[in-house]
Amino acid sequence: MYLMQQGHVNCGFIGGAEIDKYGNVNTSYIGDHQDPVIKLPGSGGAADIASLSQRLLVIMNHEKRRFKEKVDYITSPGYGDGGNWREEEGLPRGGIGALITTLGVMKPNPSRNELELLSIHPGVTLDQVKENTGWNLLVSEQLQETVAPSKEELEVIRSIDPEGFWTGKKKEE
Repeated sequence: MYLMQQGHVNCGFIGGAEIDKYGNVNTSYIGDHQDPVIKLPGSGGAADIASLSQRLLVIMNHEKRRFKEKVDYITSPGYGDGGNWREEEGLPRGGIGALITTLGVMKPNPSRNELELLSIHPGVTLDQVKENTGWNLLVSEQLQETVAPSKEELEVIRSIDPEGFWTGKKKEE
């Protein structure tokens, strides 16, 4: 965290229970924070990562219940309610650089800081992404299919995850 406070961390990674169209992430409460339906683990450092990294990558399962117009609670700030919110709140750097989901990749639209769909993973349709997003999704005019990883990239990933815990694939014998 010390290096992050000084601006020496180029990229932070987090996930969460909910995310909204401005990249705000919730890992604290489902429902009203005064009387939550579910109490989640909280920040665990993710608020610092989201506030102080040069840029932020968020990785999540793409499900409508998680992709909300507005999160129930902002644990890790993205772009608040859009526009220049981070500057107005005194956050020195960062903000969500990309949201990588099980369906595609989104990045903040430069003029609004609202998440915009840039690519869809192979085998996924635009309708599937829209059906699993809880807001009226911005879609890039240059929407494309996510580039599949190269053979070498897959080898590295599988060497890090030989049991297939993250990838869901067992190492070939």
